[in-house]
Amino acid sequence: MTPAISTSVAAQRMPSPALRRFAWAVLAYFIAVILWGTLVRATGSGAGCGEHWPLCNGTVIQHSPRVDTIIEFTHRVTSGISFFSAVGLLIWTFAGTIRGHLARAFAVASVAFTLVEAILGALLVKLGLTAQSQSPLRAPYLALHLTNTLLLLAALTLTAHMLSRKHGFLRSSVRLVSPLGAYLGIFILLIVGVTGSLAALGDTLFPATSLGSALLQDFSSTSGWLVRWRWTHPTIAFLASIFLIWILVRAAHRSAYWDNRTLSATVLLLLALQYVLGVFDVVLLAPVWLQVVHLLGADVLWASLVVLTARLTLQPTEQSAQS
Repeated sequence: MTPAISTSVAAQRMPSPALRRFAWAVLAYFIAVILWGTLVRATGSGAGCGEHWPLCNGTVIQHSPRVDTIIEFTHRVTSGISFFSAVGLLIWTFAGTIRGHLARAFAVASVAFTLVEAILGALLVKLGLTAQSQSPLRAPYLALHLTNTLLLLAALTLTAHMLSRKHGFLRSSVRLVSPLGAYLGIFILLIVGVTGSLAALGDTLFPATSLGSALLQDFSSTSGWLVRWRWTHPTIAFLASIFLIWILVRAAHRSAYWDNRTLSATVLLLLALQYVLGVFDVVLLAPVWLQVVHLLGADVLWASLVVLTARLTLQPTEQSAQS
C-alpha cells in the first residue's frame, strides 16, 4: 500500500472533528454536573425537593421556591440533560466510527453508568439520605455513588480519547501492556476518591468552628466514625502518590506512539495542586467553594490519569502504527 493510499484509509477511519469535540464537551459538562452535585451536598440542599422524584415537591414548575429547592432542582435538570447527552454521544459514535472501534464500547459503558447514576440519585432521595441525614446507610451509599461517578467519568474520558486516537483505536489493533499495575493503581485512586467524599460528608454533618476543635474532633472517642476517620483520606492519597510516580516514570520511558511529556507534567502539576488544596481544606475548615474547587481538581486529575494510563496500557500494535 502506497503512503498516499495508507493516509487516505486512515483518514476514512478517523471520526469527524465535530464528534471528537462533542465527546470532550460531554465530559466537561458531566464534570460541571458533578460539581453542582457537590454544591447540593455541601449546602445541605439534597432535601430541597422533598422525597419526590423525578418531580420536585410533587410538581414540575416551582412557585416561590426556597434556595435549597433551586439548588436541588437545578441539579436534577442538569442531570437529566447529561443523560441525553450521553445517549447522543453513543448514537453519534456508532454512526461516525467503523465496526470494532473501542470508542463504541466505552460509549456504551458511559450510558450504562449514567443510568446507574440516575438510579442511585433517585434512591438517595427516596431513602432520605440527603441534607443532614446521619443514617448509617448514608456513608456506604455515598461511597457506592462516588465509585460509579468516577467510573462514569473514566468511560467518558476513554470514549473521547479513543475518538481522538490516530492509531490503536480498533479492538484488533491494540495490545495490553502491564495491565495489572494499571488496574491496581486505578483501584487505589478510587479508594482515594471514596475516602475524600466521606471526609467531605463528615465536614458537612459535623462542622468545626476552628482548626483546634477540628483536630480535637478527629481524636475524640465521642466523635462519630466519619470524623475520626478523616485522617484516612490524606494518608491513602499520600500512598497513592507511589502509583503516580510509577506511572509518570513509565510515561517518560514509553513514548513510541505519543509524546507523554506534556500530559505527565500536567498530572504532576494537578497532583501538587491537590495537595495544596487539601491543606487549605483543613486550615480553612472546608468552606463550600473550596470543596468545589478541590473536587474540580480531582476530576481533572482523574481524567488526565485515565488518558495517561490508557496510553501506556492500550498501545497500538506494530501493524496499526505503520498503517
